[in-house]
Amino acid sequence: MEKRIIEEFVQNALYRMDESTRMNTIALSQLSEADIWQKPNQNLNSVGNLILHLCGNITQYVISSLGETEDMRERDLEFETTSGPTKAELLQKLTETVDTAKRVINDAPIEQLIRKREVQGFYFSGIGVVLHAVEHYSYHTGQIAFWTKQLKNKDLGFYNGRDLNIKSPLTPKGGTKN
Repeated sequence: MEKRIIEEFVQNALYRMDESTRMNTIALSQLSEADIWQKPNQNLNSVGNLILHLCGNITQYVISSLGETEDMRERDLEFETTSGPTKAELLQKLTETVDTAKRVINDAPIEQLIRKREVQGFYFSGIGVVLHAVEHYSYHTGQIAFWTKQLKNKDLGFYNGRDLNIKSPLTPKGGTKN
């Protein structure tokens, strides 16, 4: 039973990471090269900074910590950068980072997922590391979507073709609907 729960957790984490990548790809497709490095104000980050930050965070938490490789992150650079990588380069870096992290998560044995470790001064199990990475990715994906909508004044159509008003069917307690 423990193994099935872990497998279900892993599959849902991977799905959520794919969803954030899908949404970021849509958002970036609407932005110009100049838009990528534009900051709303001095207290907010550009989309470029957010992508660099996501890559750094996912690498530190999943690839380095869970994957047990050296942590080479230089967090301050993620926010100090004001230009450089193009939109295509940023999207490629994000996609490659997420794909590597997904392989690490998918391949992690149960012992790795339950073992506690220190990351960025916090103590998490491998499951906590994955949960952090997924929610952090989702959080910044929302910021990227918001900033894109603000700049372009348009709906991004993340769920075009889906009826999101469908009600959830009742399922019997303790079981699944047949």
